[in-house]
Amino acid sequence: MSLEVAQECKQRAFAELHDVKVLFANRGWFPGTSGNLSVMVEYGSPSDFVFAVTASGKDKTVHTPEDFLLVDQHGRPTETTHLKPSAETLIHCEIYRTMGAGAIYHVHTVYNNIISELYEDLGYIPVEKVELIKAFNIWEQDARIEIPVLPNFAEIPRIAELVEEAINPQIPGIVLSNHGIYAWGANSFEAKRHLEAFEFLFEYVYRKKLLLRDFEMFKAEPRNLHAKSIS
Repeated sequence: MSLEVAQECKQRAFAELHDVKVLFANRGWFPGTSGNLSVMVEYGSPSDFVFAVTASGKDKTVHTPEDFLLVDQHGRPTETTHLKPSAETLIHCEIYRTMGAGAIYHVHTVYNNIISELYEDLGYIPVEKVELIKAFNIWEQDARIEIPVLPNFAEIPRIAELVEEAINPQIPGIVLSNHGIYAWGANSFEAKRHLEAFEFLFEYVYRKKLLLRDFEMFKAEPRNLHAKSIS
């Protein structure tokens, strides 16, 4: 690795990740130690960069000085440490390589799991005419987007191989079916905004499907249309 990381850059990245981790943990977005967060620290090229990432196997509702480590473009630690990055760090590597992002956040929620399962065969989650689409800097009237859904293989390298082709440059996120979402942005603030928008849209799509189902069931129910007689 040719890049050198200044101590203050490392500290700044760890502080950013700490703040986001606390926020998301309070929302219940890290069930069972799941999820991972990363922030770019030094970017030289698509084949030479260093980023900070959450350590593997940690309870993300507990905050310690050993929550993060630095890794290179291959997901390997850049410093001597007993900490290990998650195997899913390879997916972060591929997103950074492809998009040159500044931060990537991965969380598991009930809504992103249910919706991704419903739309896995289609390969994307369609959303249209929702104001929060503007969070992705898409300003067209009645805009329609397609959020990519990838299969959730047990072998992380198999997933990483699909990332580049699956990414739509206009849509700052991909979803693994029955797993969770990876959302990114040019910096921590933007990645957080995008993730929050995605989660809103997933809940919107889910609740809308339920309402439409209930409405169709209501229409199909036989009804007594005869008014009561007045004696």
